[in-house]
Amino acid sequence: MMNNTLKKQYKFSSGTRITGKWHKQHYTIVKELGYGANGIVYLAQTGADYVALKMSDSSMSVTSEVNVLKAFAKVQGAPLGPSLLDVDDWEVTGKNIPFYVMEYIQGPDLLTFVQSKGFSWTGVLIIQLLNDLDRIHKEGWVFGDLKPENLIVTGPPYKLRCIDVGGTTMQGRAIKEFTEFFDRGYWLGHSRKAEPSYDLFSTAMILINLSYPKRFNKSGSGGKEQLKTAVLAKPELKKFREPIMNAIDGKFTTALEMRQSMLDTLSVKTASGQSKAAPQSQRKPAATTRQQLNRKKNGGGFLETVLIVLIVTLLYVLYIYGELL
Repeated sequence: MMNNTLKKQYKFSSGTRITGKWHKQHYTIVKELGYGANGIVYLAQTGADYVALKMSDSSMSVTSEVNVLKAFAKVQGAPLGPSLLDVDDWEVTGKNIPFYVMEYIQGPDLLTFVQSKGFSWTGVLIIQLLNDLDRIHKEGWVFGDLKPENLIVTGPPYKLRCIDVGGTTMQGRAIKEFTEFFDRGYWLGHSRKAEPSYDLFSTAMILINLSYPKRFNKSGSGGKEQLKTAVLAKPELKKFREPIMNAIDGKFTTALEMRQSMLDTLSVKTASGQSKAAPQSQRKPAATTRQQLNRKKNGGGFLETVLIVLIVTLLYVLYIYGELL
């Protein structure tokens, strides 16, 4: 995380006006959105629009993250990260502060969304995440600092968007930024090499985190067995056990493999649910039974009407016959 001294230097109050040195764009700080190892992010206003503005003490960090956003913008399909809007410097109190401005993506983070809407949303959102990770990986990047706080759910229709690309690293290099609970190195002692399996391990940890919102620390023995025990202890994770375990074991080489495993487990669950319901489905549904009863009632009413008509006609004939006699 960003050290406290550095954070204090970049602590600006609401209403602070920022003017770009080169592009002369004006931004007014509204509030702090968050901070990490490479800088601090503010919600800011420019004209009638809200934007996310990130400033850092390192121009290299800003350049690196700007390059990631530009790379994400070239990926075909739905946007993965926020759109890049501006890159500039701000001269204040005798120093130059590099910053960049990006689209402000509104919505709850993934954990907050699942807690609000229900755990049943987990499968569809993680499958969507894996599809997005596959597109990132094919462009030669690894997200790195993958966690619910960096995943915003927009909509409806609900869509995951990745924010805070500070940990995004080119494949083959060392992960630049990570959070311990989602870090393969912390749990397994493996390398922090930027490769797809690193993100897939983090995805498995996200699934665990959605079931353990308060998270937990590595115990003395720790490692793989502690994680597997935690998965087995939660009934809601039962349907995701296979993809979680395989991701922890490093058996997936691509995000699409884990995505397919998720789809398979969900389809098996659905098929299982349908087979259990089959005996009831063999019975006549209530609606069908009511329709049949209505038809019987209607048929009975018709016969009663015909019978009454016949009786009245017979009585009328007998009356006429009696008059003639």
